[in-house]
Amino acid sequence: MTKHLALLSLLACGCAIARTATNEPLDPALIEKLEPGKTTALETVELMGAPVDVVQLGRRSAYLYKHTREKSTGVVLVVFNMLNQDHREDRLWVFFDEAGTLTHFGSTLESDRTQVATPFKDLYKADKEGEKGKEQDTAQEKTAS
Repeated sequence: MTKHLALLSLLACGCAIARTATNEPLDPALIEKLEPGKTTALETVELMGAPVDVVQLGRRSAYLYKHTREKSTGVVLVVFNMLNQDHREDRLWVFFDEAGTLTHFGSTLESDRTQVATPFKDLYKADKEGEKGKEQDTAQEKTAS
């Protein structure tokens, strides 16, 4: 009986890795083509494709474009399980006036920074430390100039 229980507990252990993505990644080159005061809602849809969401703001409107990427790893043991998920998004909000002309937009492009890591690693802490290193490098470059 003990041998069967030990064998069953070994077979119940394992690892898991998963990756998901929703929608196409947002292209920064296309976002740069948006011109407030000039680009229309129709031109925006022709350039970026159909938005994920359209919000009416009185007689004005806003379109949301979004790409999501998630990577997960896990350790499955008999009595103890751990999972690490890194979920990041590209988001673009574009705002139009009553005439359908672009007034302003804002974007966050983070999905390409999605990582796979062990369940014990804090991915966001590593990101912040990496950003600090980049900021210090940029500061050093500016000082050296």
